[in-house]
Amino acid sequence: MKGFVNSFQSMGAVDGPGLRFVVFTQSCPLHCPYCHNPETQSAGGTAYTAEEIVQKVLRYRPYFGDEGGVTVSGGEPLLQPEFVAELFSMLRKEGIHTALDTSGAGNLEKAAEVLQYTDLVLCDLKFSSEEAYRTHCGGSLAQTLHFMELTEQKNIPVWIRHVVAPGLTDTPESIREIQRLGQRFSNVVKFEWLPFKNICKVKYDKLQVPFPMGDSPSYSQAQVDALVARAAELC
Repeated sequence: MKGFVNSFQSMGAVDGPGLRFVVFTQSCPLHCPYCHNPETQSAGGTAYTAEEIVQKVLRYRPYFGDEGGVTVSGGEPLLQPEFVAELFSMLRKEGIHTALDTSGAGNLEKAAEVLQYTDLVLCDLKFSSEEAYRTHCGGSLAQTLHFMELTEQKNIPVWIRHVVAPGLTDTPESIREIQRLGQRFSNVVKFEWLPFKNICKVKYDKLQVPFPMGDSPSYSQAQVDALVARAAELC
């Protein structure tokens, strides 16, 4: 079976534990205004078999070792669930840690097949209300929460990732609501608060598509950490 891939990153340091070989799949059903990988949104990409990717991964195994592994990101990996399930199954046979970076979009029955071979889920929880999801990215909070329920049923550890974006999600109240949603699930072991960065504007310019947040200032991790601290005071 072949899957469609946009690119690879051989030494990713921010996509799960340790150093990671990251596979960026092609295509995504959402249109987040702060998307950092606009080149992965549309259909296309390069076709690879799972075996071809495993062979690439094995060449880098000495670098990521037992502390790291492989992360499949996107785009949205769950748009190609059969392919990701096959890839993860082969990686597990090699004893390689697998992480799925997803917004939970797609068919949940097929997502369950992927989770059979998934060691860690990085779940992108974008907004704290259904209205905001539909307005700003064309997605569904209910869909993401149903996916989270599935990970809990299968007892798969989850890191919740959330982009703190100017004018959208950058208040202590917004952050606290994300925390409350995540804390409903017993398998959530970590929150990652990701500062918005406008450095990806060059990608939009190259693609000749507008960047909805191109004029917004980037946030530093220190600014985001301060917001998270203020959110804790709301408890």
